[in-house]
Amino acid sequence: MNIRKRQVLEHAQQLFVEKGVMATSVQDILTKSQISKGTFYNYFPSKNDCLKAILELGYEETKIRRQELLIGQDRADKSILTKQIAIRLQVNVDHNLLPIIEAIFHSGDAELSAFAKKHHLAELQWLSNRLVDVYGKDTLPYAADCAVLLAGMLQHMFHFITASSYGNIDPTKLIQFIMRRVDEMMPSMIRTNDVLLGEELFHFISMNQKEGNQTKHQLLEDLATFKEQLDNEEQATSEEYIDFLIDELKKESPRTHLLEAIARSFRESFSGTVHEHAARKLASEIWIFVESCSS
Repeated sequence: MNIRKRQVLEHAQQLFVEKGVMATSVQDILTKSQISKGTFYNYFPSKNDCLKAILELGYEETKIRRQELLIGQDRADKSILTKQIAIRLQVNVDHNLLPIIEAIFHSGDAELSAFAKKHHLAELQWLSNRLVDVYGKDTLPYAADCAVLLAGMLQHMFHFITASSYGNIDPTKLIQFIMRRVDEMMPSMIRTNDVLLGEELFHFISMNQKEGNQTKHQLLEDLATFKEQLDNEEQATSEEYIDFLIDELKKESPRTHLLEAIARSFRESFSGTVHEHAARKLASEIWIFVESCSS
């Protein structure tokens, strides 16, 4: 994503928070960003697409930071899951996304509602999978129910704390409190075979997610294309990471632990550059591939 496009997103986000999503017009964004209508529509087909791009950046940052936390770690470590859940809250606060998310849920706009539903289901899908990682394969029939309960507790506790005069609370402490409730719920659900939505919900969530695992062939093509877009100076500083990833992916059995680590170094090498967004996306695709190899 080029610098100018990112600046337009930043100006649009300020307006969405200050004036409200529905009250902000494309003309408002043009005026604040000092760009022409043609430039705006070259970046975004509509105001809704601009709005979705803002939230996608937040979702992408959350996803990448969560993936990086797992590098070299035990997937069953509950403290890692706690930190991963906290990342979502922190990103929303850091980038002031909560007012925009709330506005979308109450907008009545079918396109935005579908967008919000897609990401809400993706979060439940991720949480369901991670609960199985932490509590074991026997919890699979109960994981989706538990994920919905966990997300509901977190949402309402967080809303109460932020809306009341209770004061600030460490998100990690809040999540740890809720995870202790999950510690009690999960064994009880297994013992009594108490399922409400169960695997049917788990299947429904899976069916609504269209993101597939990257194949080695796709990744190799994407990395080669990315490398071609770099100038000589950029290639000199980052070529080692790209070449390593390409060479490793060409092997019959890539060393996934090395792919994880080098993907992070690759992403960080483009931080603050015009290629940052593309590098983040590629790193994320590599981590998705690594996860598919271990599943």
